[in-house]
Amino acid sequence: MSCIISPSLLSADFAQLEEQIKVVEAAGATRLHVDVMDGHFVPNITFGPMIVAAIHRLATATLDVHLMIEYPHRYLEQFVQAGAHTLILHLEASRNLAPDLTAIRELGAVPGVAIKPDSDFTTLAPYLDLLDYLLIMSVQPGFGGQQFIEASLETMETAVAARQGRPYLVAVDGGVNLDTIGVVAATGVDIAVVGSGLYQAPDIAARFKELSR
Repeated sequence: MSCIISPSLLSADFAQLEEQIKVVEAAGATRLHVDVMDGHFVPNITFGPMIVAAIHRLATATLDVHLMIEYPHRYLEQFVQAGAHTLILHLEASRNLAPDLTAIRELGAVPGVAIKPDSDFTTLAPYLDLLDYLLIMSVQPGFGGQQFIEASLETMETAVAARQGRPYLVAVDGGVNLDTIGVVAATGVDIAVVGSGLYQAPDIAARFKELSR
């Protein structure tokens, strides 16, 4: 069993960003994962709509934009206008998740929800009919290169089982590499986000193909 590999640009070399996007697209990447962090919801700062817009101009792949920020409702339109195809909000950050997901859809993007490893999956139940993308975090959000949390495998299986015919995609983000891709794919998830496990390889294209097997 295999799943779609979505390269996480958080781990790319931004001095060679265009090249690092093109190499994974040439290897077969159809999605790219973009982490937006504000230094408040998570203890790290990355980039905002201007950088997402620049990535959108460079890429042909679907952009899954993961908002790890407080008050995400304030920025939905900005990120969709910047080129986000999928906009992923954290269950733990949105104060009005149902209206936020509806707003994303009305803006023309795909609504998604992310859940931290220590959050209760059952709290997502009221929102499963409103989302098209469900991101299971397998590390604590904030920094790349963390060790995979094995307990998250059970959450992945639960998320896949909870679909019950619903069309949403299930993705996993954090600590996915050659050592963990097998057990991740075996849960039935659709997408595995891979950052340092891809971009730190000596041959990025070859590593992408290895992960995709």
